[in-house]
Amino acid sequence: MAERVEQRLEDRVPELEQLERVGLFTRKEVRAVLRKASALEYKIQRRALRKEDFINYIQYEVNLLELIKKRRARIGYSFKKDEIENSILHRVHCLFKRATGKWKEDIQLWLSHVAFCKQWNAKHELSKVFSSLLAIHPNKPALWIMAAKWEMETRLSSESARHLFLRALRFHPECPKLYQEYFRMELMNAEKQRKEKKAFEQAKMNLGEFSYPEEILNGEMARIIYRDAAQKIKGAEFHLAVLSIAKLFDFTQDLQKEILERQGVFSLQTRYADDPLTWDYMARRELEMESKQSTEQTTKQMKITEMTQREERCCAVFEEAVGAVPTEDMWKCYITFCLERYNRKTNSQGLKQKRLERTLSVLNKAHESSLLSEALYKQWVQLLLESSQFEKATEMAAAATKRFSQSVETWQMRLQLLIQLKSDDVTQGFEEAIKHVKSQGALPLWTLWVEWSEGTNSKEDTEALYQRSLQATTPAESATMKEMYLDWTYRNGGYKKVKKVFTSLCENRPFSLDFFKKMIQIEKEQESCKMLHLREYYERALREFGSTGSDLWLDYIKEELNHPQGKPENCGSIHWRAMKMLQGDLVEDFVSKYTLLQTGHL
Repeated sequence: MAERVEQRLEDRVPELEQLERVGLFTRKEVRAVLRKASALEYKIQRRALRKEDFINYIQYEVNLLELIKKRRARIGYSFKKDEIENSILHRVHCLFKRATGKWKEDIQLWLSHVAFCKQWNAKHELSKVFSSLLAIHPNKPALWIMAAKWEMETRLSSESARHLFLRALRFHPECPKLYQEYFRMELMNAEKQRKEKKAFEQAKMNLGEFSYPEEILNGEMARIIYRDAAQKIKGAEFHLAVLSIAKLFDFTQDLQKEILERQGVFSLQTRYADDPLTWDYMARRELEMESKQSTEQTTKQMKITEMTQREERCCAVFEEAVGAVPTEDMWKCYITFCLERYNRKTNSQGLKQKRLERTLSVLNKAHESSLLSEALYKQWVQLLLESSQFEKATEMAAAATKRFSQSVETWQMRLQLLIQLKSDDVTQGFEEAIKHVKSQGALPLWTLWVEWSEGTNSKEDTEALYQRSLQATTPAESATMKEMYLDWTYRNGGYKKVKKVFTSLCENRPFSLDFFKKMIQIEKEQESCKMLHLREYYERALREFGSTGSDLWLDYIKEELNHPQGKPENCGSIHWRAMKMLQGDLVEDFVSKYTLLQTGHL
């Protein structure tokens, strides 16, 4: 192992010599790089390899590249890149290859290599990375799309992109997203060729060997892809997605017409009559209808009137839709449309008010049909508040908790509303919420309740509520309530009171690390801060978190060193116990920090 490490370090010498020779690094910095590289190399040459060691090594090299880049810009030196940067880039690629070879299933690791290649414009290397990645993970369509997009947009190779899409479709013959992106790629290629041909014609240049077949220019390849997909993929969503892509290109009118005639306006109501997306598309088409009025004579008021009429036509289609397909998803499409129109900026207060009234009316209809989703109840309540309809907002919040009685988020929304409106029903609302919601997950309700109580009720009532919350929450969630209880007691009852509460709370596990840290901080804030008490709190904390809290051990040691009543002779014993209790990499972390502490750098 030592020989391999030495060889790797020797390979670095030429680039480091160049860095020093051209003035990018000092000799001291070069030595520091060698020391760090040596430590990193030893870690990746061990028998038991760890992914984190490779990631740390790669990150160090990337940081080194960034530093060199900044130094070059500062001194205006741009030579010797082959001897310096290219050597580092090659090493990073090798590290990535070893890491992805060892941990083949880690997609994030592969994507990090892809990102690195893109950042440093390593096109040839990235092509090989994609090839290896797709050979190992052919079952992930998103990776095929990423590779094909790169070939099309960066390497400007439509042939390579097409080849990748065709290979991907052999693995995923019914993947809508693959067909959509393949369809988009062919239209982008057609648009690119149309622009090239136009540029040649405008320059009156001879096209010569360049050929621009008419079928390619008209998007015939995209049409073939669509027809193939239409035989395999059912449902309106795919066809509408393809249609929306086609609309982005100004030469696809015939293609759009085919998509509509095959799956759209003429057959939607028969073929996909139960699909909310179909109705949503049909309704929104009314917004795109051409104006019958002359643009020269159109006044501001006429535009507002026309927009109002278009929106009303949309709503007429939606009204038909919720009658034909009375589902929660259909109402969601209708309400989403109304909210989008309401949130659009307009200088017309009349139009704004009409949109608000329409939205509130549709929300009410969905509620009466018992088909309003939980998320939309929240938006409804917010709209009612914004329009100062406080009584109606309270009523709808109550309706939401009645329908979604076990939802913590819905109860939170209702209770926050009651608090905001300074209602007399807040306590009753909390009692009702706790009764309906399961104890697991109820922590947000208890924290909201005690926070409200702190500012409203007496100290006695608030303390009783804290004690009740400890019994009502799950053990894991009670740890948070203990922290809050300790903090509140100190703020309202002082030091003696908080010590009693701390002692009583320590009788029941579990605890959080912050619970002990809070008590340590409280002790340190006292004028007569006693090391005896601090030791007690540290010892209690270490009994619970000694195996994972390397910083806790260090804080304890620092306390013994710095406190007037501390005993520095105890530090050796604490260090020995820390080494025994800490697990895994935490030992190494502790040792390095302890060394810094001894040398006065921490």
